[in-house]
Amino acid sequence: MKKALITGITGQDGSYLAEFLLDKGYEVHGIKRRSSSINTDRIDHVYQDPHDKGRRLFLHYGDLSDAGNIRKLVFSVQPDEVYHLGAQSHVRVSFDTPEYTADITGLGTVRLLEAVKDLQEQGGKKIKFYQASSSEMFGASLPPQNEKTLFRPRSPYGCAKVFAYHTTVNYREAYGIFAVNGILFNHESERRGETFVTKKITRGVARIKAGLDKKLYLGNLDAKRDWGYAPEYMEAAWLMLQQESPDDYVIGTGETYSVKDFVESAFRHVGISNWEDYVEIDQRYYRPSEVDVLKADISKAKEKLGWKPKTKFDDLVKIMINADLKKYGFEE
Repeated sequence: MKKALITGITGQDGSYLAEFLLDKGYEVHGIKRRSSSINTDRIDHVYQDPHDKGRRLFLHYGDLSDAGNIRKLVFSVQPDEVYHLGAQSHVRVSFDTPEYTADITGLGTVRLLEAVKDLQEQGGKKIKFYQASSSEMFGASLPPQNEKTLFRPRSPYGCAKVFAYHTTVNYREAYGIFAVNGILFNHESERRGETFVTKKITRGVARIKAGLDKKLYLGNLDAKRDWGYAPEYMEAAWLMLQQESPDDYVIGTGETYSVKDFVESAFRHVGISNWEDYVEIDQRYYRPSEVDVLKADISKAKEKLGWKPKTKFDDLVKIMINADLKKYGFEE
């Protein structure tokens, strides 16, 4: 039975990856941060009681700022595969907390790779390492973006991810670690956090439909993104670690839509055509520097991984808003 260690297991991506790996027969270990409130709702449906015999899901307290804790967990679990998904992942918030973002998103990767390196060197155990890189690294580079596109990040988050990307490549080349970067473009789902713009839109539209809110406050409607469905992207992450040799891959849909397109699709799905009457622009949600257009060139992933996206843009919006409508008493 293969063992996998997932940082960020309680997040959107981590929950889908945990499901996927459990279905594949893995023993799954996840690192979660200590919180005074319960923060495991995304994985509650696969939770296994510690007293159950034969359980294959284990949760451990940890923090990417704590090198000793990370090292102890890696040496204790002895994973075959490490999926590093944990990060301060909110781009707008990274402008408010740049040092924290650099520490967790950037140096957190160093701490984890150091532990993997030491276990490999001291115990001879080969570990495959997946780094969750981001399309935000491309920033101001013109679309479409692929593995050879210049990184021009436009946020502290993007800068931290570029550092983590190059650190992963360096540990691969310097120490022979099977380390890969999955450069994932925007990927969403019904489990998306409520502070992210896509979830903010679908939740807001559902609340307007239910008569609970009258307005949806947003920032830049003109930003264009390549949006896909998160569970499919986690399969791509797994595929990267099943290859004969480590490499870096861009994952996306190859299609671009604006935030405005997302808003229109969400309102259209609930039968509201005059969406402009419900949306107001709030300058507080603008970023100091914006990424205008992201569009993935996934030729390499298609050829080498045999991966391609399945869920179209409007279907993704429909999945998300149906989940939010259900919370307010509407049926699909």
